[in-house]
Amino acid sequence: MCLAVPGRVLSTAEVDGALMAEVDFGGVRKEVCLQYIPDATIGEYVIVHVGFAIQRLDERSAQETLANFEKLGILAEEFGDGFELAARQKEFPEGADK
Repeated sequence: MCLAVPGRVLSTAEVDGALMAEVDFGGVRKEVCLQYIPDATIGEYVIVHVGFAIQRLDERSAQETLANFEKLGILAEEFGDGFELAARQKEFPEGADK
C-alpha cells in the first residue's frame, strides 16, 4: 500500500539542486522532496506521497489523520521494516494458523 501521509517539516535544505526536508510522521522521520511546495516552512504540515510533499495541511487535520493511521496500524505498515514484514508474511502466509 502506498498512502499520502501527513507529516511536520522539521528542517529544509538544498541537496544536489533539489529542495528537501526532514519530515516527522508521528515519530518516524524521513527525507522528503519539497519541489512541489518550495515555500513550505519549518513547522508546517504537508501531505507526502512517494517521497514528495504534495499539499499543505492544517495541524489539527494532520494530528487526527496520524492518530487514525496509528490506530489502524497503517503507520507501522507504511514505515515499518519491509524485510521484517516480508519475513512474517512468509512465516505465516495468509489463511495459515498462527
